[in-house]
Amino acid sequence: MSSISAIIITYNEEKNIEACLSSVKWTDEIIVVDSNSTDNTVNLAKKFTEKVITAENISYGLKKNIGIENASSEWILWLDADERITPELEEEIKKVTNLNDHAAYYINRKSFFINKFIKHCGWYPDYTLRLFKSSIGLIFNTAGVHEKLDYIGKTWKLKNAMLHYTDMDYEHYIDKLNNYTTLSAQELKKRNRSRGLLDIIFRPVFTFLKMYFFRLGILDGYSGLILCVLSSYHTAFKYVKYNSLNK
Repeated sequence: MSSISAIIITYNEEKNIEACLSSVKWTDEIIVVDSNSTDNTVNLAKKFTEKVITAENISYGLKKNIGIENASSEWILWLDADERITPELEEEIKKVTNLNDHAAYYINRKSFFINKFIKHCGWYPDYTLRLFKSSIGLIFNTAGVHEKLDYIGKTWKLKNAMLHYTDMDYEHYIDKLNNYTTLSAQELKKRNRSRGLLDIIFRPVFTFLKMYFFRLGILDGYSGLILCVLSSYHTAFKYVKYNSLNK
């Protein structure tokens, strides 16, 4: 049987961490990289694993790299605290890791927004590289937000999706919007992207049109409409903050 290490990074995730870790308790090793949570996250995590590592003031990608460096299994499975591995996906992961046909696998995410799972808007399907052999030496990039793994070898997509409880209420979405738009603005500045008033005016409009019409958010009903509107605000604030950083 192939061994699997699950890696999760956390910050004030006491509402999510038990359900998340329960969904991966079948793995051989759980590693939690915590960013000095001020709630009960760490104590709850220690019910599932002794490997709780503290890391702060570095990017999400670097925190996940710390998890990879401390993993001892043949395979790495990473997920966020608001994600869950379903029993069906668990069985599929066990099967493919024992077959060893590929070195890396993409897993689809099914994301929950306020009161339902979103099926369009560009949110679904949403394949990300989540399962890979530790021997291929993958590391996350150092982007402040939307960190990812880059792998150019042969990959495969798993059939079953993980569940992503991204925004259970509007307050959480707004808090996350404020944090993520700041990180995105800093990333734009780091890359020295061009800027202008037109970005603030037209990019949010394009975001809404793309998600609501081109990516069929209209089929997600009221929740799809609200998600597309809020996403356009996200784009606007990102460029407003980027413009402020350059003044």
